[in-house]
Order: sequence, then structure tokens, then C-alpha cells
Amino acid sequence: MLVALKIFAPEEGWIAALLYAVPYAVIGYDVVFKAARNIAHGQVFDENFLMMIATVGAFATGEYIEAAAVMLFYQVGELFQSVAVGKSRRSISALMDIRPDHANIEVDGVLTEADPEDVAVGDEIIIKPGERIPLDGVVLEGEGTVDTSALTGESLPRTVRPGDDVVSGCINQTGLLKVQVTKPFGESTVARILELVENSASKKAHAENFITRFARVYTPAVCFAALALAVIPPIFAGGWLTWLHRALIFLVISCPCALVISVPLSFFGGIGGASREGILVKGGSYLEVLSRSGTVVFDKTGTLTKGVFNVTAVHPQEIPEARLLELAAYAESYSTHPIAKSILDALNEEPDRSCIASYEELSGRGVKAVIDGDEVCVGNDKLMEEIGVKWHPCHHAGTTVHAAVNGRYAGHIVISDELKETSREAVSALKAQGVGKTVMLTGDSRAVGEDTAKRLGMDEVHTELLPADKVEKVEELLSSKAAGSALVFVGDGINDAPVLSRADIGIAMGAMGSDAAIEAADIVLMDDDPAKVALAIRISRKTLRIVRENIIFALGVKAAVLILGALGFASMWAAVFADVGVSVIAILNAMRCLRAAK
Repeated sequence: MLVALKIFAPEEGWIAALLYAVPYAVIGYDVVFKAARNIAHGQVFDENFLMMIATVGAFATGEYIEAAAVMLFYQVGELFQSVAVGKSRRSISALMDIRPDHANIEVDGVLTEADPEDVAVGDEIIIKPGERIPLDGVVLEGEGTVDTSALTGESLPRTVRPGDDVVSGCINQTGLLKVQVTKPFGESTVARILELVENSASKKAHAENFITRFARVYTPAVCFAALALAVIPPIFAGGWLTWLHRALIFLVISCPCALVISVPLSFFGGIGGASREGILVKGGSYLEVLSRSGTVVFDKTGTLTKGVFNVTAVHPQEIPEARLLELAAYAESYSTHPIAKSILDALNEEPDRSCIASYEELSGRGVKAVIDGDEVCVGNDKLMEEIGVKWHPCHHAGTTVHAAVNGRYAGHIVISDELKETSREAVSALKAQGVGKTVMLTGDSRAVGEDTAKRLGMDEVHTELLPADKVEKVEELLSSKAAGSALVFVGDGINDAPVLSRADIGIAMGAMGSDAAIEAADIVLMDDDPAKVALAIRISRKTLRIVRENIIFALGVKAAVLILGALGFASMWAAVFADVGVSVIAILNAMRCLRAAK
């Protein structure tokens, strides 16, 4: 339409102004409306104000075609922005489309649909093939395969049987499952994920905050600079219309759209790209800090190992082997620690808790209980030292659990934990990413910890640590790290929550990790795969690289064209490229963050 008007419309006069005003009004009415509304609310200096002043000024100087064209290309740039933001949001929405619609509850032999929020812990629900699991629970009956890709990014389905845990948000592909609910909807996996992603946009990165502050100062500054360019030179050199035209070009060039749009979009894209891989980042600020990772500290049990312990040996001292295992199992019967569960599993029967008169859990050391009138202490070397019992060292590989009855050493049990398949790969991938130091912290014995660290290729290991000791070690590592680098802690347990909060970046295992650890963490790995730590760092670094590219490109082009415009060497068409063209290129570059894992 603009081309046709250029050919057939007169070059000057009110008829030309009227003919060009029609397409201008159709194309740019919303920009003028937003500018007027913002001015009425005291928000004068923004991109709408710049475009309105520049284009209305172009009309006033008779540059009708340029005024309409500038508004047209500005709207094209806004369209690109909307498409880009929509694509980023859809990438996260696809992952977040995991909220279940209903839960099937069997009442008098009839299945009825209920709101997942109305289902209580302990209720039994039926999950049909093809349905999304509405609540976290344990399988009571049935067998099937579960698609966990929406949560973990892992395409391989998982087979579940009676006794296996299932988490909300996954899809039951085959088989009819009867599941007993173990968590209310508000505390379920799907609810936690939705909350994490909904809140992620509120935590802006330093670069995003900088751009916001920069735009608040930059926009009024260029407006006054354009005013000075329109008024001061003509006083000495004349040519008011020429300098006014240059000032209008200056305004169009200076519009900060490329920065204001592309930088937040880059971080949003980075979060979306990470989500596709089962890595939930709670905000752009954490991506920025993660990109500076210099030291990565791992907890051992449940993070680098499977957390599935097996009793491999029982060494009694003064009592029969069966009695030693029984006393240890009874003493550990109230504990939720994986080691306690492994001892109970080895007993292969449900303990009679009525014979337990008292129970005390000693953090980082073990447990103390009174069983059938006998004081039984079960735990590590530190607990034996604390109660003044001399223990026998064990030369078998694994975690040693000592037992003492009425102050006399009763023997020990050896428990082994398997490394995760990707743990060794995780450490080597971090070193390939340029991470300077990898450290492992564990409450296990020195022999077990050092053996595990050696097999993984860790740079440093600290063993026999209580929860408070872990915080102390992280404090030491923080004080000794290189300036400008970040310390990352990766853990999964309740006792890791203080360390996750203290580290520069805390990463929690989301599938098997505790609620406290996930709440304290800045990033959550939904499939408990330690190799995803290196992937998260790679995504963060690519995102920050794209952000820097956009800032340098946008400011560089604008500075060059601003100087040319002030000197009269840049036309309004060059101004359009410096604004809309740079914005479109920066947006397209920002979209690469969605594929940051590649």
C-alpha cells in the first residue's frame, strides 16, 4: 500500500498528508494510544513515545512515506517479538502441561472422577492406560509402563509393579494401576514443579535488571539529546528543518527495543531449553550465576550413588548373627535413612515395635533405643566414641554400622551402595566444561569415601561429616574459590538443605530428593541424573553468551548509526534498520537459547 501511495500520491500538500495518514493510523494507532496513555500516567519515556514523536515529527516535516514506513517496520518487529515470546512460552507450557484433570476413585465398585485436590493421603485411586498420574503414590495392584518424559526429559518408559513409587505428572501407558496416595496434591511432584516454573520469571538475572535500569536512564537521555540536536545547531548554522529531520532520525535509531526485548527473552528461552531436558531453573538469576561455575561439590548418598543399600556382611562379636541383625533392625525401625531401610529389608520381617521403650535419632551418628530393657546404640564410629565403646575396624568395602548393647560392643554390619551409571560421566563432563575443582562430601567412613572418590576421579573428598560439618566445609571452599567464580552444591537429602541454601547455586535431585532439599535448591534435576549438572552449566553458558552477543551487537550498531544520523549521513531507512532490523536479528539470536542443550 505504501509503495502504491508513493507512486500515485502527490509529494506535498494536505492531500498527500491525508492519503498517508490513513495507512499510518491503521498501522500505528495502538502505538500512539499507548504513548498517550503512558504520558497520562506519568510514564513518558518509552519506545512508544519515541516512535510517536519521531513519526509525527516526520509528518510535520513532510516526510510522509518515511513516517508510515517507520511505523510499519516497527510493528513488524513487534510481531517478531510476539512470535518469539509465544514460542518460548509454548516450549515451557508443553513441559508444564502435566496438571491432571481428575483422579479416579472407586466407590461401591463404581469409578467416579474427583478433583485431585480433594483426594486425601491414604486414599486408593485407579489409573487407566493413557491417563496422567494425578497424585504421588505407591502401586498396590497392577503392572505397567510409565512415561516420565514430561518430568525428566527421559524418553525411555519405566516399568512399575506393586510396591514401586509413582509420581504425579507422568503418563500410565499400559496396564491398569491401583495406587495408594502418599502425598496431598499441594505437596505432590506436579504441584511443586508448577510452582517452581510459575515463580521462575520473578527472579531476574543481573543482566535483565541492568537492561531495565539502563532503559530508564537511556530513553530520557536520548530524548533530550535529540531535542538538543534539533535546537542548538540551527541557532549557529541555520537549516531548522534539516536539523529537525536529523533529530527525528536520531529518535528512531535510539529506540532500545532490541535490548529490552532480547535479553529477557534469552533468559526465558534458556529456562525453557533446560526444562525440556528435565532441568528446572527457578529464575534467570540462577542461570547467570551457574555460568560462572568454578567448583562443584557433591553429596554422595543418593546423589552420586543410587541410595539403594544392601547388607553384604554381618560380623557379630558376642551375640549370634541373627540377634545382631534383629537388634539393629529394631533400633533403626523408626528411622527414614536409606541405611536403616536396608537393615530392615535384610531382617525380612516387620519388627514388633511394642518392645521398643524409647527411641532417639542422633544426627550424623546413628540411633539409640531401649529394646526389651536393653540399651542398644547403632551407628558409625563417632557414636561408638561418644558412648565410650571400643569397636572393631572392618576391612570390607562399604559402610560399616556398629552396634553396642548396654555399653558392650556387639558387632557390625557392612552395607554397600552402588554408584549411579552416569556418576563417572558427570565428573568427566564437568572437567570438560572447564570446572576447576570437583569435591565430594560424605558422612561415610574415610575408606569408603576415598574409594568412591577415586573411582569417580574427584579432585577432593571429605569424609565422616555431620550436617553441620558439611556447611563448614562449604564455607571453607567458598572462601578459597577464585574471584568471580561460583560454587555449586549438588545434594538430595534433608540434611543437605542448609548446604544447598549456603552455596552460590544449590542443585537438588527432584525425583527421589527430599522436599526440604528441593525447596532450598535453586535448580532441580527431575530425573536424579548427576550428568545433568554439566548439561545445566552448558545451557547457562550458552544463554549468557547469546545475551552478551545481543547487547554488544545492539549497542554497537545503534552507536554507529546514531553518530551517522547526527552528522546527516543516515536516512530514516537506516534508522529503521538500526531499530527494527537490529531488534529482529537480536530476537532471532535469542531464540537459539531454546536449543541451548544442543
